[in-house]
Amino acid sequence: MQVIVAGTDDHDVATAVTAEGHTVERVDLANRPALENAGVHEADVLVLTEVQQATAIPVAKDLNEDLRVVVYADRSLPDFARGQADLVVDPDLLGPETVAEELDRRA
Repeated sequence: MQVIVAGTDDHDVATAVTAEGHTVERVDLANRPALENAGVHEADVLVLTEVQQATAIPVAKDLNEDLRVVVYADRSLPDFARGQADLVVDPDLLGPETVAEELDRRA
């Protein structure tokens, strides 16, 4: 599975996803050029770790309508992006390893 982890990864979800055997591309700023360079057209999942970058969700979905979006952040997702996220997880409730395992179950 190809996964893009976007934003500062304070909870180290990228490492957990890699440990599950997935290919991970990291982008700090999830704008269109960065997402395209990370392979969003072929990616299976976008894991967004900063709700401040919520505009990345509709941009990524526009580039890849089959992309699943997981938000792994401790703040609320803005209304405009909430409907396009497939899963929103608070890091205080689930650890990064559990989130990485769930990517396989939801494939």
